[in-house]
Amino acid sequence: MPSKSERLNTADHSRDNVGLTYVYPVISRRAGGVSIGINLNPNNACNWRCVYCQVPDLKRGSAPRVDLNKLEIELRSFLHELVDGDFMQKYVPLEARKIHDIALSGNGEPTSALEFDQVIALIARVKKDFKLPADLKTVLITNGSLMNRPVVQAGLKLMAELNGEVWFKFDRALSEERQHINNTHISLKRIRNHLQIATSLCPTWLQTCVFQINGEPPSELETDAYLKFIRSLKDEGLPLQGVLLYGIARPSLQPEAPLLSQVSESWLIAYGEKIKALGLTVKLNP
Repeated sequence: MPSKSERLNTADHSRDNVGLTYVYPVISRRAGGVSIGINLNPNNACNWRCVYCQVPDLKRGSAPRVDLNKLEIELRSFLHELVDGDFMQKYVPLEARKIHDIALSGNGEPTSALEFDQVIALIARVKKDFKLPADLKTVLITNGSLMNRPVVQAGLKLMAELNGEVWFKFDRALSEERQHINNTHISLKRIRNHLQIATSLCPTWLQTCVFQINGEPPSELETDAYLKFIRSLKDEGLPLQGVLLYGIARPSLQPEAPLLSQVSESWLIAYGEKIKALGLTVKLNP
């Protein structure tokens, strides 16, 4: 556990701050409270390599096999500390002392875990044994690249029964920008297909991270392409919940880190207004 004098804050998303393999707490600026993180990638492996990623020693790859028994023990133990113990009083600022969600995120792409659907079923089973907020969300933070896998789709169906949400990464619309920012060759066509899968199974938000590279925000060519793609999704009737638009709040641990900086709040707000004009809900986090 953190030291008694150490408060959790939005700048610390360390996956090992309570000494567990899979479970970790963070104060989430996007969630607005304590998010119970589930890290299915303790090997720091991901199939993408986003330049703003805060994972140390990130490598290409997939999640290792999940020890479901260990995960259940850790989740039960930590929920007991949160609900029945004094963890909130010791380590969480007064204004954030609420459990907002259980979030599958961590140190890589969570849907790369072969046991993904079993993990969601485990969360559902454990939740029933604790007095948790009735509206407690289960959130999947994903790059969306593996939505075609049957175990992922089975997991999303279960998530929908757990007040679940998918936060589907979509940072850039131009292919060369995705290659540069996310180090992926995924096409817009595949992203569209995977969004169709996700939205058909569980409420889905787009999450978009914007920042400056060498002091320059995303180009007008890129933002126009982004808005065009979003408009096409809207015109198709894709039931998106909206867009989570945010900047970089913590330092990247990737080689490109010295090149990155925050966009101005005014730039972010203006971009958000353009997205809103398409008829979508936008949640901003500078």
